Amino acid sequence: AKSSSLRKVKTDAVDAYHLCELFYKEELEPYKKRGVQLLNLRNLTRQHENITGTLIQTKLQFQAILDQVFPEYRGVFGDLYSVVSLLTLLEFPSSEDILNTSEETLSEKINELCRSRSIRWANEKANELIAAAKRNPFEKTVYQSHLLSLDMFINIILQYKEHLSKLESEIDALAKEVEEYTIIKSIPGIGEKITATIISEIGEIDRFDNPKKLVAFAGVDPSVFESGKFTATQNRITKRGSSRLRHALYMAVRCAIRDCRKKKTSDEIIPRNKKLREFYDKKRAEGKPFKVAVIACVNKLLHWIYALLKSKSAFQDIA
Repeated sequence: AKSSSLRKVKTDAVDAYHLCELFYKEELEPYKKRGVQLLNLRNLTRQHENITGTLIQTKLQFQAILDQVFPEYRGVFGDLYSVVSLLTLLEFPSSEDILNTSEETLSEKINELCRSRSIRWANEKANELIAAAKRNPFEKTVYQSHLLSLDMFINIILQYKEHLSKLESEIDALAKEVEEYTIIKSIPGIGEKITATIISEIGEIDRFDNPKKLVAFAGVDPSVFESGKFTATQNRITKRGSSRLRHALYMAVRCAIRDCRKKKTSDEIIPRNKKLREFYDKKRAEGKPFKVAVIACVNKLLHWIYALLKSKSAFQDIA
């Protein structure tokens, strides 16, 4: 209000006038205090998202270095970023180190790093590791700086994985104490992490008088653009409010409309959420593009969440 005027005046009378003017011009609502429990959950989920983003960037840098030192190492372990894979690479960072070590020593080291698997599995991985070292186009590492960077990135990734594991356990423990967690988790297709993000970003449902305000808070309501005789026909969503909530809802819809079976025995589609898939198919039949149909499902999901949290009842998935 003060910045709306060119003059710089600070008196009690002017301040009172500005407050009255704001009250009559704007639709101001009384401040609603947030619960400490949900705010703690929001801080944890946001921290988890930030560390996950940093971990992804670190993995990309790690892969760039690995491709210059030992590109054939990728296919040895099923998961390149598993603890046993990273620790093995930390111990033997180049093909030269592996070829200078006996098969028995490699097998013992792998078995020591992964006690949950058998010695036979360790022997197989040792043989695969030696074969990969022989196929490696870089027989010797010319730049020692690559080995130093590889060592540094591996330690950073291991630390991030440890931090994320601790955060996930804290989020699960805190979320299970919240009543809204059980209600939203009853919706098929929404997992534990997405549920925790949704309830922490929405907060207390009493902050919203109707579902349209919740939709606006998520930023998935259509924008309106009119000027004179012109009226826009292709309106994008506003993307205001919480971007984290919007992303979590988008991922929740993608999971909900997906086929729930890992191995298909027939062409029949059995989605995780029958109601949402039925609504998605209806929008696609109307000629809507994929993302438009998904955003429509996000809007529908928000209305369901609002109704469930208001009535404090579980979801009934009957198509």
